[in-house]
Amino acid sequence: MSILERLNAGEVSSATGETHEADTRVKSNTPVNGEYRLLVLDAPQSILNCQPGQFFHLLCPVTSAHQPYLRRPMSIYGYSAEKGELQFLYKLTGEGTRALAELKVGDTLNVLGPLGVGFTIEPEWQNLLLLARGVGLATLAPLAQEAKRLGRKLTAICSARSQDVLMSIDYFESMGAEVITLTDAEGTSDMDSMRRVIETKISEGVVDAMYTCGSNRMLKLLQEIGATHNIPGEIALEQQMACGLGMCQCCVRSFNRKGLITQERVCREGPVFGIQEAMAW
Repeated sequence: MSILERLNAGEVSSATGETHEADTRVKSNTPVNGEYRLLVLDAPQSILNCQPGQFFHLLCPVTSAHQPYLRRPMSIYGYSAEKGELQFLYKLTGEGTRALAELKVGDTLNVLGPLGVGFTIEPEWQNLLLLARGVGLATLAPLAQEAKRLGRKLTAICSARSQDVLMSIDYFESMGAEVITLTDAEGTSDMDSMRRVIETKISEGVVDAMYTCGSNRMLKLLQEIGATHNIPGEIALEQQMACGLGMCQCCVRSFNRKGLITQERVCREGPVFGIQEAMAW
């Protein structure tokens, strides 16, 4: 019985709404820089009812050079029901992503999703601050799109090793965001510098909620700032996953729920959690 058949039989289900297994067609698969590529898929409408922060499980192709075994979880970089498109920004790091890099226009890619719990934007959160580094920006890109749709003001703090590997700057600007770039090469990407930038925006009264992705250092920083200024926030956690559906328990982590330590699955109860609930490692 396939994953989709088990889902339809009620044995497992996605954390939010409907989940579908579908064959997509590659529209483009192009380098963004020396490390990252953008994969654009022609996707059926059934899988495009997504939320920012959700992810898909990709069945990476088996090639003569690469034989990935498990599906790969990947955050959604972009989605459009109008265009019938699904986009992923990925870094070449291992067997699965190297296999993805060999996909050509017209090739078929099987995907499962959308999966997981996405970001929320509460009505009172009118001014949003995004903080991410490297490929973490991919996870926050759909959030910027949703912020624009809702008419919210957005500040995007983007960090990287150097200016030439900064990504999605033009994209965030097209979403109406004020973009602040911080790099290792310029000596501006350390935590103290990030703190000063965020504290400045808070003093200007333009931060009602904060969002980040993955980084332990950024999680700790936003937890401290959020607790000091009573500003809420959310983090999309990156975690190794096998099934992506909550069955294998591979992605279990500890969380602080109102003073009680709980064990929750990142793929099922997340990947998005409250900033103060996530426990740094």
